[in-house]
Amino acid sequence: MAKTALITGSSRGIGAAIALRLAKDGYNIALNDISEASFENNTILEDCRAFGVEAEYYIADVSKYADCEVMVKAVKARFGTIDALVNNAGITRDGLLARMPEEQYDLVIAVNQKSVFNMIKLVGGGVMLRQKSGRIVNLASVAGLYGNPGQINYSASKAAIIGMTKTAAKELGSRGITVNAVAPGFIHTPMTDKLTEEQKAAMLGQIAMKRYGEVSEISGVVSFLLSDDASYVTGQTIEISGGIMM
Repeated sequence: MAKTALITGSSRGIGAAIALRLAKDGYNIALNDISEASFENNTILEDCRAFGVEAEYYIADVSKYADCEVMVKAVKARFGTIDALVNNAGITRDGLLARMPEEQYDLVIAVNQKSVFNMIKLVGGGVMLRQKSGRIVNLASVAGLYGNPGQINYSASKAAIIGMTKTAAKELGSRGITVNAVAPGFIHTPMTDKLTEEQKAAMLGQIAMKRYGEVSEISGVVSFLLSDDASYVTGQTIEISGGIMM
């Protein structure tokens, strides 16, 4: 029976790239986003199915435990197992510390960090624990490793994910479940296309390889961490940044 991967926040961007790579690897795919509109005029579902696997999408606000509970039950009922979980859902609401409203901080923590707790508890501590097998990859960020001005909420959420990854790896490892994180740096997306030439130059000046990363370079590392080749890798955070800080 084919394995199943559940990827949160996977209608577009890095999440969609991960879903496509895992479909290519032969996983059945459970996509997720917060609204039906995320999947309108969007070919990600058909693109995954083009690899000959089964794919469905599930609408859930992963910052809410009840939504996650309903989604995980539905995915398990549909596919039978959940063998891989990728916690990708995340947002930014940037602003300097002195001017950031409490609500802006709380929202980023809820979406980026609480969602990871919800999904690890339900999938890792539930489905995978009963299966005695599974792979979990959490999307952190270089902001969680080094901080970033104007992103105290985002940096806090991603640093927490790194700590959660290590703790979950220690708690679940004896049951055949690995838990790792990846920490992307500056990745080429429509968001980076909108930057001024001056902003781009400042960012690229920090990177040893002098270029942005591509979403395929994130999905390739995630694919490895979910594979049998990484069966003895757990509790690790792999930075994918082109050498932004060494």
